[in-house]
Amino acid sequence: MIQDELTRGIQDVLWCMLFADDIVLIDESREGVNTKLERWRDTLEGKGFRLSRSKTEYLHCRFSADEGGIAGEIAIESVIIPRVERFRYLGSLIQESGEIDEDINHRIKVG
Repeated sequence: MIQDELTRGIQDVLWCMLFADDIVLIDESREGVNTKLERWRDTLEGKGFRLSRSKTEYLHCRFSADEGGIAGEIAIESVIIPRVERFRYLGSLIQESGEIDEDINHRIKVG
Protein backbone atom coordinates (compact mmCIF):
# COMPACT_ATOMS: atom_id res chain seq x y z
CA MET A 1 0.00 0.00 0.00
CA ILE A 2 2.71 2.50 0.99
CA GLN A 3 4.83 1.44 -2.02
CA ASP A 4 1.84 2.09 -4.34
CA GLU A 5 1.40 5.58 -2.88
CA LEU A 6 5.12 6.25 -3.26
CA THR A 7 5.13 5.06 -6.87
CA ARG A 8 2.05 7.16 -7.68
CA GLY A 9 3.69 10.18 -6.03
CA ILE A 10 6.88 9.72 -8.03
CA GLN A 11 4.87 9.44 -11.25
CA ASP A 12 3.01 12.67 -10.45
CA VAL A 13 6.28 14.45 -9.72
CA LEU A 14 7.85 13.17 -12.93
CA TRP A 15 5.11 14.66 -15.07
CA CYS A 16 5.43 17.96 -13.19
CA MET A 17 9.20 17.88 -13.67
CA LEU A 18 9.00 16.93 -17.34
CA PHE A 19 10.63 20.16 -18.47
CA ALA A 20 12.84 20.80 -15.45
CA ASP A 21 16.54 21.31 -16.04
CA ASP A 22 17.63 20.81 -12.47
CA ILE A 23 16.49 18.49 -9.74
CA VAL A 24 17.92 18.34 -6.23
CA LEU A 25 17.91 15.08 -4.28
CA ILE A 26 18.66 15.44 -0.58
CA ASP A 27 19.39 12.83 2.02
CA GLU A 28 21.35 12.51 5.24
CA SER A 29 23.57 9.76 3.88
CA ARG A 30 25.47 8.87 0.74
CA GLU A 31 23.58 5.60 0.56
CA GLY A 32 20.28 7.48 0.70
CA VAL A 33 21.31 9.78 -2.15
CA ASN A 34 22.46 6.81 -4.23
CA THR A 35 19.12 5.07 -3.59
CA LYS A 36 17.11 8.15 -4.56
CA LEU A 37 19.26 8.75 -7.64
CA GLU A 38 18.81 5.17 -8.79
CA ARG A 39 15.05 5.43 -8.21
CA TRP A 40 14.91 8.60 -10.34
CA ARG A 41 17.00 6.99 -13.07
CA ASP A 42 14.92 3.84 -13.10
CA THR A 43 11.62 5.75 -13.16
CA LEU A 44 12.72 8.22 -15.83
CA GLU A 45 14.25 5.61 -18.09
CA GLY A 46 11.19 3.41 -17.60
CA LYS A 47 9.16 6.26 -19.14
CA GLY A 48 11.54 6.67 -22.08
CA PHE A 49 13.59 9.57 -20.66
CA ARG A 50 17.31 9.54 -19.93
CA LEU A 51 19.08 10.91 -16.88
CA SER A 52 22.17 12.70 -18.19
CA ARG A 53 25.30 11.15 -16.75
CA SER A 54 27.51 13.94 -18.14
CA LYS A 55 25.48 16.80 -16.59
CA THR A 56 24.81 15.23 -13.21
CA GLU A 57 26.93 16.39 -10.27
CA TYR A 58 26.66 16.33 -6.52
CA LEU A 59 27.46 18.55 -3.59
CA HIS A 60 28.16 17.28 -0.09
CA CYS A 61 27.17 19.76 2.63
CA ARG A 62 28.25 19.40 6.23
CA PHE A 63 25.72 21.24 8.33
CA SER A 64 27.21 20.19 11.63
CA ALA A 65 30.72 20.05 13.06
CA ASP A 66 29.69 16.76 14.67
CA GLU A 67 29.10 15.19 11.27
CA GLY A 68 32.12 13.03 10.72
CA GLY A 69 33.67 11.47 7.69
CA ILE A 70 34.13 12.46 4.11
CA ALA A 71 31.46 12.04 1.47
CA GLY A 72 31.84 8.86 -0.53
CA GLU A 73 31.15 8.31 -4.18
CA ILE A 74 27.78 8.87 -5.79
CA ALA A 75 27.10 6.84 -8.92
CA ILE A 76 24.54 6.14 -11.63
CA GLU A 77 24.84 2.51 -12.70
CA SER A 78 28.50 2.41 -11.59
CA VAL A 79 29.30 5.71 -13.37
CA ILE A 80 30.87 7.98 -10.74
CA ILE A 81 29.21 11.39 -10.49
CA PRO A 82 31.63 14.32 -10.07
CA ARG A 83 31.59 16.17 -6.76
CA VAL A 84 31.46 19.98 -6.87
CA GLU A 85 32.07 22.64 -4.22
CA ARG A 86 29.19 24.87 -5.38
CA PHE A 87 26.35 25.02 -7.84
CA ARG A 88 23.55 27.34 -8.80
CA TYR A 89 19.99 26.16 -8.16
CA LEU A 90 16.92 28.29 -8.86
CA GLY A 91 19.08 31.41 -8.89
CA SER A 92 20.87 30.75 -5.60
CA LEU A 93 24.48 29.72 -5.21
CA ILE A 94 24.67 26.69 -2.93
CA GLN A 95 28.12 26.06 -1.44
CA GLU A 96 29.61 22.99 0.19
CA SER A 97 30.80 25.11 3.11
CA GLY A 98 27.28 26.39 3.81
CA GLU A 99 28.51 29.97 3.43
CA ILE A 100 26.27 32.50 1.69
CA ASP A 101 28.74 35.35 1.01
CA GLU A 102 29.32 34.42 -2.64
CA ASP A 103 25.57 34.24 -3.28
CA ILE A 104 24.96 37.61 -1.61
CA ASN A 105 27.81 39.25 -3.55
CA HIS A 106 26.43 37.87 -6.84
CA ARG A 107 22.92 39.16 -6.05
CA ILE A 108 24.30 42.63 -5.20
CA LYS A 109 26.24 42.79 -8.50
CA VAL A 110 23.25 41.79 -10.66
CA GLY A 111 20.79 43.92 -8.64
